[in-house]
Amino acid sequence: MKRTLLFIGTIMATMTYAQDCSDLFISEYVEGVGNNKALEIYNPTAASIDLSEYIVIRYGNGATSATAQNAVQLTGTIGAYDVHVGVLEKLDPNGTNQDIPVWDSLQARADAFYSPEYAVSNTFYWNGNDAVALAKGDAANPGAAVVVDIFGKIGEDPGDGWSTDFPYTGAGTVVTKDHSLIRKSTVMTGETNPAISFFDALAEYDSIPALINIGGQDYGNWSSLGEHDCGCTPASTDELAAEKISVFPNPTKGEFFVKGAYGDVVVVNALGQTISTVKNNSSAVLSFDLGAKRGVYFVKMKDSLGNDITKRVIVK
Repeated sequence: MKRTLLFIGTIMATMTYAQDCSDLFISEYVEGVGNNKALEIYNPTAASIDLSEYIVIRYGNGATSATAQNAVQLTGTIGAYDVHVGVLEKLDPNGTNQDIPVWDSLQARADAFYSPEYAVSNTFYWNGNDAVALAKGDAANPGAAVVVDIFGKIGEDPGDGWSTDFPYTGAGTVVTKDHSLIRKSTVMTGETNPAISFFDALAEYDSIPALINIGGQDYGNWSSLGEHDCGCTPASTDELAAEKISVFPNPTKGEFFVKGAYGDVVVVNALGQTISTVKNNSSAVLSFDLGAKRGVYFVKMKDSLGNDITKRVIVK
């Protein structure tokens, strides 16, 4: 997804910014109820990037330093002008207390899951008042990592969460707890100065409630996860074909359909193992049935312009 807004502010001589569109940065932060935690990372460059060179670090409750337990190594590759969605790995449908599962609708948007055991890595267990950093380095030694972006302010404990008042005093409306924050489309670089980051929480982010209530029922408000609009994307970059590819129903109990896919269509599981393949597809609608094999799967295919595309589907 490609969504961003312009950076508005005064560049001070003491600030250290990466060159615009030169490195990964955080494009969306999700702090939902329970274990519904996610982080979207955007690649503003014209080349794919190996995520194994990056880590995410959590600085809890005003901490100024981090240990290996507070960091996690990212996995996979992120394509040019694309995003990587990391979600807290709480997937056991029978989980209770601290292991209550992430909602199906959020699981379906994940590219990878992180921090399944709190005692090993508590990185993805933020709750609105923890600073989160994206950095290049080794999770075993986060103190030596090179920060490329910071969400929140390292060393500051804002109570329930950062709010609309700045400098922070504890007044104002909290915009990080039980909210999703979407990076404005004009922001084209990460914030690397821990002294001034999040001076104004809404200068670079739009805040929306993490949940929406429809007819008395709460639903996850994370439809924006998975793509990001950004000024780094060149005007010549092809968008997806007008005939959008769709995968439905999603979540599913096993059977689902794919509309608008061309060429080879491959279904893989979360481990990258091929589950099903259709060669040289020319059908308007394909059907797949994964039976009762619950989990997150990925459908890899092409649109009508030949663009590679991956859709996630979850089997309940």
